[in-house]
Amino acid sequence: MTDSKRFDNYIAGEWVAAPTYSSNINPSDLSDVIGEYAQADANQVQTAIDAARAAFPAWSTSGIQARCDALDKVGSEILARKEELGNLLAREEGKTLPEAIGEVSRAGNIFKFFAGECLRLSGDYLPSVRPGVHVEVTREALGVVGLITPWNFPIAIPAWKIAPALAYGNCVVFKPADLVPGCAWALAEIISRAGFPAGVFNLVMGSGRVVGEAIVKNPKVDGVSFTGSVGVGRQIAINCVTRQAKVQLEMGGKNPQVILDDADLKQAVELAVQSAFYSTGQRCTASSRLIVTAGIHDKFVEAMAERMRSIKVGHALQAGIDIGPVVSRAQLDQDLGYIDIAQNEGARLVAGGRLVTCDTEGYFLAPALFADSTASMRISREEVFGPVANIIKVADYEAALEMANDTEFGLSAGIATTSLKYANHFKRHSQAGMVMVNLPTAGVDYHVPFGGRKGSSYGSREQGRYAQEFYTVVKTSYIGS
Repeated sequence: MTDSKRFDNYIAGEWVAAPTYSSNINPSDLSDVIGEYAQADANQVQTAIDAARAAFPAWSTSGIQARCDALDKVGSEILARKEELGNLLAREEGKTLPEAIGEVSRAGNIFKFFAGECLRLSGDYLPSVRPGVHVEVTREALGVVGLITPWNFPIAIPAWKIAPALAYGNCVVFKPADLVPGCAWALAEIISRAGFPAGVFNLVMGSGRVVGEAIVKNPKVDGVSFTGSVGVGRQIAINCVTRQAKVQLEMGGKNPQVILDDADLKQAVELAVQSAFYSTGQRCTASSRLIVTAGIHDKFVEAMAERMRSIKVGHALQAGIDIGPVVSRAQLDQDLGYIDIAQNEGARLVAGGRLVTCDTEGYFLAPALFADSTASMRISREEVFGPVANIIKVADYEAALEMANDTEFGLSAGIATTSLKYANHFKRHSQAGMVMVNLPTAGVDYHVPFGGRKGSSYGSREQGRYAQEFYTVVKTSYIGS
């Protein structure tokens, strides 16, 4: 299935060749080269930023119907091609085909949602405290925005950044993760035919060290929205704040899934498996800490081990597979390293944690589950970002809540219980941006806000109407009679 085709950057309305190209390799089959993708240099990034800056005045004041139509066209084409694009996503990132198609559908719906937002822009018209004066409060586009996205959701996360940016009248310079450029290029190709003026949207693929840094430090970029690692995110924040650019960060997670004594055991096991291991555990909302109260603990450990024996690991495009490969050799090495660390610290490996042999050469790992772990272990405190989870035994609900909040992160948290009292208390007292009751911690809707607290997020929320907080600025106008 090797395809040696070259895929260029999209700058100022044109497809532009790059100085160098990089191979996009299928993690399910290392012999499958999806294509050669452009690696922009700093000069190309500057050209893209200049094009966006030049296009901004006209685009930011353009008619809302034209914006709506263009975004809706993008969404419609994504949905019409969801099987094709899902196949591409599964090949380059390693999600199972059903999950990949689901992600593509989500991306299409995001564009359609923000097409509607173009027609729902609102403000306030207020009387002043001064007689004969009125006040208008309106929102205007931020300007040129740099969008830097991760490899784990190669079309959904770009969609939830690009769509609102364009809907609210901004111009975009988009840098996808260097590891998964295929879906980003396909999305850019759809956008290139949707009716946006030249320069409004630009794609610059390449390394974070070159492309990302050129975007973040450029004084013509008014805001940067980044999803990725904590270390990189904090450095981006420093650079943006230094030059007073707006910044939005989504970073790490160490999400707790609490299982109380009164939980439905079968339901608790299923949501824990989905939270911890589906999408190969490569989700910032994945639950890697399973906090279980004493009365149900032993039964839960036994049931989890039994359930994990039925999980099928294999080629992402193979029917009947539950979990595909880890995305890359480096990520696989990191996962295996944490499995070793957990065992060396005294945690007990209950299931999985071994390499899996398949018909093709790929990065296949059986999900690992640990028991007898403590809150002080590295496996309980550091984000693995892979199919690795550990069970922590606690005495009761109060101890479970304290343990759930005992982390530097605060993205998503879940509780499994049949008690309305504990469910309501957990929703109020969990120090997370998103709380799930009897649901997996990973799995969110596209029309409501996404984001966390503490070390997980910085700045305003993404998705839904809350996206306008980042992509617009507020203007207050006073009108005298």
